[in-house]
Amino acid sequence: MEHRIFGMSFARIYPLYVEKLERKGRTTTELDEVIEWLTGFDEAELRRHLEAGTTLRDFFAEARLNPDAALITGVICGVRVEEIDDPLMQRIRYLDKLVDELARGKALQKVLRSA
Repeated sequence: MEHRIFGMSFARIYPLYVEKLERKGRTTTELDEVIEWLTGFDEAELRRHLEAGTTLRDFFAEARLNPDAALITGVICGVRVEEIDDPLMQRIRYLDKLVDELARGKALQKVLRSA
């Protein structure tokens, strides 16, 4: 049975990420940078997906996953992201983990695995 989050629209989840980060003093620009780093989308592609209401399944199907995404480790929702078997669920949790790290005050360069 497929998880219901796969059919959820990215546009529905995005404002929740924005809210979480703004409460912690982070910006939408930082969120977009993290999403663009993970997915390979540029700003225009990201906006297109938000406006189209693309499902998470289709959003990540079109993504050009960053080769350094495999460096994302740790626990999100009680599960180690590196141990998730389903590739789509793993990509969704990668994004959750990056947003969580930003919200916890981690430097953007460290979140993007560039330092």
